[in-house]
Amino acid sequence: MFSKSKINEPASQSDKTAKPEAGSASMNKAPMEKSEAANALAKSGQVAKTKPPASLISSDLQLTGNVKTSGDIMVEGNMDGDIRAHLLNVGQGATVKGEVVADDVVINGRIQGRVRGLKVRLTSTAVVEGDIIHKTLAIESGAHFQGSVQRQDDPLSSKGSHQTKTPSSAVGKFGAGGPGK
Repeated sequence: MFSKSKINEPASQSDKTAKPEAGSASMNKAPMEKSEAANALAKSGQVAKTKPPASLISSDLQLTGNVKTSGDIMVEGNMDGDIRAHLLNVGQGATVKGEVVADDVVINGRIQGRVRGLKVRLTSTAVVEGDIIHKTLAIESGAHFQGSVQRQDDPLSSKGSHQTKTPSSAVGKFGAGGPGK
């Protein structure tokens, strides 16, 4: 298809004018090939799934009501209601008043209500007033937490469990010395 001699030879004037057209044709061909591949996948019943970006509740938004998604949510504003998501990230200036249920919960801001998650992480700027039901919990030094902690193998289910419940005597700041210091 390609000749080595043509690649190494200097281009003539007529070839130079033809090259941009050939280049633009090949540039136009690449997106067509991608769409043809997508059409072939669609026809075969296979759909290439791409993860959508996280839904954002921006800092200038005051939201009242419940939110439920199978995707990710990033809260930067104020939310008065329950949230159900795959991954929830509560921003540093954000406030959530309600129950939070997610596979992964990262809290940088304030939550007033119950937190249920497989993995729950309170960063040093987090303020949580409510119970935390988790499988894995991480609390950074400087986080504020008032409530009880309960470890469950399936914290996302709304049923009670026979797991041990540990009341938190931590009313205040978690420091290097632990709760209540």
